[in-house]
Amino acid sequence: MALETLVEPPQSTLSGVARVLVNAGRLTAKTAEDLTRSALERKGSFVAAVVGAGAVKADDLAHTLSAALALPLLDLNAVDAQKLPRNLVDQKIASQYQLIVLGKRGNRIFIGAADPTDQEATERIKFTTQLTPEWVVVEYDKLARQLEAQGASANEVLESLASADFDFDVTDDEAPAAESADVTTEVEDAPVVRFLQKMLIDAINMRASDLHFEPYEYTYRVRFRIDGELREITQPPVAIKDKLASRIKVISRMDIAEKRVPQDGRMKLKFGSKAIDFRVSTLPTLFGEKVVIRILDPSSAKLGIEALGYEKVEKDRLMHCIGRPYGMILVTGPTGSGKTVSLYTCLNILNQPGVNIATVEDPAEINLPGINQVNVNDRAGLTFAAALKSFLRQDPDIIMVGEIRDLETADIAIKAAQTGHMVMSTLHTNDAPTTLTRLLNMGVAPFNIASSVLLITAQRLARKLCENCKKPADYPRESMLKAGFRPEELDGNWKPYRAVGCSSCNNGYKGRVGIYQVMPITEAIQRIILSEGTALDIAKQAALEGVRDLRQSGLIKVRAGVTTLEEVITVTNE
Repeated sequence: MALETLVEPPQSTLSGVARVLVNAGRLTAKTAEDLTRSALERKGSFVAAVVGAGAVKADDLAHTLSAALALPLLDLNAVDAQKLPRNLVDQKIASQYQLIVLGKRGNRIFIGAADPTDQEATERIKFTTQLTPEWVVVEYDKLARQLEAQGASANEVLESLASADFDFDVTDDEAPAAESADVTTEVEDAPVVRFLQKMLIDAINMRASDLHFEPYEYTYRVRFRIDGELREITQPPVAIKDKLASRIKVISRMDIAEKRVPQDGRMKLKFGSKAIDFRVSTLPTLFGEKVVIRILDPSSAKLGIEALGYEKVEKDRLMHCIGRPYGMILVTGPTGSGKTVSLYTCLNILNQPGVNIATVEDPAEINLPGINQVNVNDRAGLTFAAALKSFLRQDPDIIMVGEIRDLETADIAIKAAQTGHMVMSTLHTNDAPTTLTRLLNMGVAPFNIASSVLLITAQRLARKLCENCKKPADYPRESMLKAGFRPEELDGNWKPYRAVGCSSCNNGYKGRVGIYQVMPITEAIQRIILSEGTALDIAKQAALEGVRDLRQSGLIKVRAGVTTLEEVITVTNE
């Protein structure tokens, strides 16, 4: 017995959770000491070290603590996070001590935590809330996800940002001058600065594409768009809405004194050698300025054509056309359908030292080295048409126009395509055939369209099924046929999948995938254009030539188990 005491460290040096696990036989004292040392070195919690190392599973750890400490155990998956009380405990404290407020009754506050033995957390909550904490054991992995969803996580990216040289890229000479002491106070308010930084970092961690800061009469709401769906993240105090809007406007080079008209700007978040760009838009509403921030991810343009979701036939058609020396390629779809990423992926493929590429956009969303990018500035007279005219005197090989909005821009783009340049652009139409009739309606001559347009791609973004929780679905055969499946396609040995939902996804979906209609302009389609045929005539001819419409392309993704039938019907329901 004496020898054992010499070999194994005394348990009195171990933390509360470590001692419980050793006494319960879940860990040896040596392992517990090693994990304690590891947690101290990483400045993290012992529970995080145990679960991260796989020494004890999160659910086993929670059950052991609940039984040993005689504390209730709660499954956070069964709790509606939106109904949990807010503002009882500061988010900084919740993040620091990894805890969540479950409720309040009288002078007691119920706290969910994976480590209910943390005396420092107990004293801090007592002091700040003047309430008595009652501990409830929750599983560490579910707690971490809940904190992340509330915008109060301390995950890897946040830690790397906090330890790096982290700041907004704004200089004194670029920022508009504050006109009064009140404005200066709003701009430099430290809690507001920290809150904004926290929201931006959490949005990046959660793979959000947009942040919405929305003021209402009695509430102030922050929502993130994740995988195409808006999700409410937090409701900060209404009092910060003006200060937050002023802070955002200063670092986005906007006029902070002007609150009556919409404004647009950009800002950059720097940490170490890395930087992330954001596009900012403000809109005056009844109760203050709504601010929408779009995260511009340069890496999305460098994923490669395979990552976008093109089927082999569609990819081959696109690659063949972008390799042509001249002509026009059009990408069409609604706002937020991934048109810009598709165009920049093509430009990235063509971006070689011997090629001169120029783009004009409103504004340029993705910065690619080696490409000459121009922002539209209507006030200064720099329109799409004016930039295009200038491009033609700059010896370009490839021109990208952010959007064809009017006849003048369309005419110049088509002339460029006819005079030895590759031109790429976008339009807002429902599918590929209607794009041609849209150009005709603009006033473009049919022979100009037929001689210059090489290919049109229509696209949508559909949510991808989560690989961890998707389950086979049994749809009636009639419903499958009505959705667009052919009878012979239903006879094979396959089943569609349905969304279920788990702790690692968003209601059964995680990420998005493109659905495409890639239509080359063949001689037969050219003849229909020259005879001023309708979009229906063009669509019939394209179908005869093997061009799949958006619904058919989506059904291929359903057969492959990538997405659900409901999602495809939603995004392709014209």
